[in-house]
Amino acid sequence: MGRLFSALLLVVLSPVLVACALAIALCDGLPILYGDRRVGRGGRYFVLWKFRTMRRVAGPRITAANDTRITKPGAILRTYKLDELPQLWNVVRGDMNLVGPRPETPEFVDLNSPMWQEVLSVPPGITGAASVACFHEASQLAASSDPILFYRTHLLPEKLARESAWLHTRTFTTDARLLWQTVKGILRAGSSRR
Repeated sequence: MGRLFSALLLVVLSPVLVACALAIALCDGLPILYGDRRVGRGGRYFVLWKFRTMRRVAGPRITAANDTRITKPGAILRTYKLDELPQLWNVVRGDMNLVGPRPETPEFVDLNSPMWQEVLSVPPGITGAASVACFHEASQLAASSDPILFYRTHLLPEKLARESAWLHTRTFTTDARLLWQTVKGILRAGSSRR
């Protein structure tokens, strides 16, 4: 069901996808997409796709809100979460679901941890309990003197706890509610930019 719906969304949103691609290409050239290695269900690696929102320069893996690598169109794409739209293809491929734990980069995953094993027992999602709760994660990271340490010691444990709680209470209704809360969060974030 999720794969079919995601395929349909890719068709319906194709004008938006083309507009995002053109904005990136005109502002900062190619490539348009950014593929990042993530840890999926059962600890299997896969490539998560996003629209590229940052300049092609070296920097930390964690991106704070004030990161100077973020391009002008990239800032808009991030605000409205449009950079995540290519992940609909990840859902079509079966790497991800619409709702589930956000997939992490390997450096932050401990496959020997019971908590991680639980969270990785289901496919990752484009949005989920932690995504909704930590909607302003980039701003929290920007306020920290050491964003990577803050992420590892504060945000990541909170995210894992929320994903674990979601797994224990998951229903079609809770997933639909998370999708709706994601849409509301995006609309609120967009209105705050005006």
